[in-house]
Amino acid sequence: MKRYAKAVWKGDGMTGTGTLDTTSGALSALPYSFKARFQNEDGRQGTNPEELIGAAHAGCFAMALSFALGNAGFTAEQLEVEAAVNIEKLDAGFAITGIALALTARVPGIDASRFAEIAQEAKANCPVSKALSATPISLDAKLG
Repeated sequence: MKRYAKAVWKGDGMTGTGTLDTTSGALSALPYSFKARFQNEDGRQGTNPEELIGAAHAGCFAMALSFALGNAGFTAEQLEVEAAVNIEKLDAGFAITGIALALTARVPGIDASRFAEIAQEAKANCPVSKALSATPISLDAKLG
């Protein structure tokens, strides 16, 4: 199985603009630019690669955790995951220096210790976590 995304960029790095598309149509001519990436904190001028990595990671982890909980005999009522992707300018240029996953879950019948164990296992085995393994990934998992 393969999934496809396309980026089209026009102009120089600082003032140019681009669009992102996916085969599914989830992204369709979605704008992105340097300004949207580094100068527009509210994100209203378009997306950026780090935001998309965060969305992919949060979604993948939530699904992986749902399967892991199911395999352990539990069904989540709700898994809410936020991924904070940190990008910093280092001597060698910009780099993603960490991803912090924050999870709040409602899972009937599970104790905190077992929940934490399953959540850590899901984080380690999520395909996006594996793809991003060169980046430090933290997890703050709470039963709510």
